Amino acid sequence: MKQGKCPKCSSSEVYCGSDLKLKSGPFGSNSIPVNLTSIAALDNYVCTQCGYVESYISDPSKLKEISIRWPKVG
Repeated sequence: MKQGKCPKCSSSEVYCGSDLKLKSGPFGSNSIPVNLTSIAALDNYVCTQCGYVESYISDPSKLKEISIRWPKVG
């Protein structure tokens, strides 16, 4: 999706909300909790052809925090 192509339908109608103000707004509507006092804002990529969505952590420093605080899968 980051290259502008949808992996589900192959459309190039992909849009990104990375420049949205208040991504991690007062209710964390565009974020995920890392722990009780930390949230990670998300950059969302949306295909307007099929509706598929991918989300990525916008602040790379949160990736390290997640790797320390969250259980690893598998």
